[in-house]
Amino acid sequence: MVASVTGLWRYPIKSHGREALERVTLTEGQTMPFDRLWAVAHIESLADGSEWVPCAHFSRTAKAPGLAAISARLDEARGEITLTHPALGTLGFNPDEEPQKLIDWAGGLIPEGRLPSHRVIRAREQGFTDSDFPSVTLCNAASHRAVEARLGHEIAPERWRGNIWVEGLPAWEEFGWIGREIRLGAAVLRAEERTDRCLATHANPETGARDHDLLSVLDSFGHRDFSVRARVVRSGELALGDAVEPL
Repeated sequence: MVASVTGLWRYPIKSHGREALERVTLTEGQTMPFDRLWAVAHIESLADGSEWVPCAHFSRTAKAPGLAAISARLDEARGEITLTHPALGTLGFNPDEEPQKLIDWAGGLIPEGRLPSHRVIRAREQGFTDSDFPSVTLCNAASHRAVEARLGHEIAPERWRGNIWVEGLPAWEEFGWIGREIRLGAAVLRAEERTDRCLATHANPETGARDHDLLSVLDSFGHRDFSVRARVVRSGELALGDAVEPL
């Protein structure tokens, strides 16, 4: 069986919405276009968008699971984003021109005792991924099913918040890709590191409630990792159904 791409996702605002794509053009040395381009800094954060900073500077799902239920749609030409949440309804706004709309709309999802959301910032150099290099996460559908089998319950793949999903590989084979190049469609990526996981995985992407302890499930495999972070080393277009081939 030839491995192929079965899912493409981006997250325009870090921890505030996911968007499914059918195709994308990857550019050498960059994240997926518009992925984590914006982020919501909490009240004590010093982040200003001038450089990459760790996720601890931002309002995020690990601390506010309700954020996991946000879906997004980005109008690239207009720079406008439409967000939806089962409890909040729909918000349409321009994050550069109307940032306070997002704070007012989603701020109530931050639990009492957590640092409140304060401002929306735009990355100037690279998107606010959880790696200090511009990364694209590659997820193996078979590894997801292995987690489901160990958990004894089906779970939505969206809770891993990955960029590219691949079908047709043995479970956990992606961990053997570290240091190797992989061709996906017309693009080539190099897997750099495994993606370590946190409490964000416990949040149901449909409801925003914590419902399964996936960290304990991962512990049963001897690690707390899911997916690999990769760097784009050759630009090219990638679409659903395209072949995936380690080089």
